Amino acid sequence: MTLLLLFIAAFLEAGGDALVRNGLHAGTGPNRLLFFLIGAVVLFAYGYVVNSPPWQFGDLLGVYVVLFFITAQLISYLFFGTTPSKTLLLGGAFIVIGGVIISVGNSK
Repeated sequence: MTLLLLFIAAFLEAGGDALVRNGLHAGTGPNRLLFFLIGAVVLFAYGYVVNSPPWQFGDLLGVYVVLFFITAQLISYLFFGTTPSKTLLLGGAFIVIGGVIISVGNSK
């Protein structure tokens, strides 16, 4: 259940950021405002989801950072058409490895 909540939080955070980004690049005032408002609601939902469970969030940080990185890359590819570069994938591999190290260290 914890992993599912962290994944939902990562999706909401990356998705909310993507909505705000679209708002910054939207052509008209009403479209910009709509993206900003929806982005604000989604980012608030992220804050609620990630902070409402009674966990020590710092203990889960390694897993969350990995999920956020993966989710952000998926959103970037699916919604913005950005293919990750080799250096981004290499850095992402280090993020995943770091997340595993943090998680294993915090489980003791």
